[in-house]
Amino acid sequence: MIPTLQSHGADEQVGRASQGRGRVVVADDDVFVREGVSSLLQRAGFEVVGQAVDGAALLDLVREHHPDLAVIDIRMPPTHRTEGLVAAHQIRAEFSDIGILLLSAHVEVRDAVELLATWERVGYLLKSRVTDVNEFIDALDRIMKGGSVVDPSLVKELLGAKRRDDPLAALSEREREVLALIAEGRSNIGIARALWVTETTVQKHVQHILTKLRLPPSSDDHRRVLAVLTWLRAR
Repeated sequence: MIPTLQSHGADEQVGRASQGRGRVVVADDDVFVREGVSSLLQRAGFEVVGQAVDGAALLDLVREHHPDLAVIDIRMPPTHRTEGLVAAHQIRAEFSDIGILLLSAHVEVRDAVELLATWERVGYLLKSRVTDVNEFIDALDRIMKGGSVVDPSLVKELLGAKRRDDPLAALSEREREVLALIAEGRSNIGIARALWVTETTVQKHVQHILTKLRLPPSSDDHRRVLAVLTWLRAR
């Protein structure tokens, strides 16, 4: 379903737009979305050099026209899963200077994390939240200038996923303190002195830490070192 775009202020954007604002390809298997986005971009001064209904056609267009920006639906034929994302990765591998805006009807956290963690000139917006012409055009401009644009709903999901995936989330505040002191190279006796507790108490904390971090006894690995590595990666 094509998103409803408010037109207030749109004429101002169109009036400011100049020819050659940017060359764009649009990829979406929904003809109404594809034509609607293309029409909006043309009104704002972009040159739409091609439209595609699937990832293969998108790659052909990009290789032929080398546009400044590709606007891509994540889910396209034949499986309607991540064909658009796969094509976006291929575009970035071949043409690092092309900006990419991914549009999606769903919040797809795992895909977004991989995308946003490594790329510049990239955006990820939910179709249902694209309701203002000026904001949409501004997002495209920021991407083409080297920035990133992320939908607020996606940011919320990303932060929630980070908390869920935090390997230290299961540790208590005291256990985090003990692990930090282990990372400084302190022995159990040294930790006990720093925290004003008994060595037996420290030993219990260390055991709890190793258990919660899922580091079982092993003759091949030093569990305290592995725990410190986990702590460093999570910081």
